[in-house]
Amino acid sequence: MLLEVIALTPEDARVAAKHGADRIEFVSAIEEGGLTPALTFIEETAAECAIPVHVMIRPHGRSFLYSEADLERMIRDMSALGKAGAGAFVLGTLTPVGTVDEEKLKRLLDAAGDIPVTFHRAFDEARNLEEAFGTLVRYPQIRTILTSGGKPSVLDAAEEIARLVRLSSGTTIEIMAGSGLTPASLAGFVDATGVRAVHFGSGVRQDGAQTAPLDSVRLAAVRAVLGGRERGRDA
Repeated sequence: MLLEVIALTPEDARVAAKHGADRIEFVSAIEEGGLTPALTFIEETAAECAIPVHVMIRPHGRSFLYSEADLERMIRDMSALGKAGAGAFVLGTLTPVGTVDEEKLKRLLDAAGDIPVTFHRAFDEARNLEEAFGTLVRYPQIRTILTSGGKPSVLDAAEEIARLVRLSSGTTIEIMAGSGLTPASLAGFVDATGVRAVHFGSGVRQDGAQTAPLDSVRLAAVRAVLGGRERGRDA
C-alpha cells in the first residue's frame, strides 16, 4: 500500500523517506490548504530524496478558480519545478458551478508534458464527485485523485471512498484518501474502504499539529499498519 506524506521542508522529506513514506507531497502554506513551494526546496529535496517528490501547483488559497494570470503563473512554476526534479504535479481546477474546468485543466496537462498529475482536493468541492471522476478519468495523465470523499474528514466519508475505489477499478486513476486519518484510525478505515493509497499530514506530525515537525514514531506506526494490510492480502 502507498503512503504519501506532506513535506513543508527538505528536513520533513528526509524524515518521511527514512521512516516509511513511499512518496512526498511538497507544499508551502499548509494553513491555506497548501500552495506552490519554493523552487530551492524542490531542488534540494529531489537531489537528496530517494522517493518521488510530488509538488503542489496552486498560486493562492482563495479558491480553485483561476484567472488567466493565475494560470500563466502556474504554467511558469511547472516549467521550473519540472526541471528541478518534480516527480508529479498536484493540481486542480473548478468552474464557478463546481465542475472540473476542463479548458484550464487541458492547458495545465499540456504544460506538464510527460510528468504525471494528481488532481488534489479541489475534487472534494465539486458539485458531484462521480461526475468529476467521470471527467478526470478521460485524461490518462491524471494518475491519482486525492480526496476526503467530499467531507472535511475522510473518516466521515468511508462509504463514498469505497464507492470511488470501486468506480476507479480497472481505470488509470488511483483513489488516494486523505484528511483526518491517524495511526489509530487507519486500519479500520482501510478495511472498510479497500483504498490502496493514503495521504498523511498532521496525523504524522508531533502532537498532531499542522506545522509541527514530522513524528518518526507516528510514521512508523502508519507504515506498520499498511504493512500488516499488505501481508493479510498476500496470505
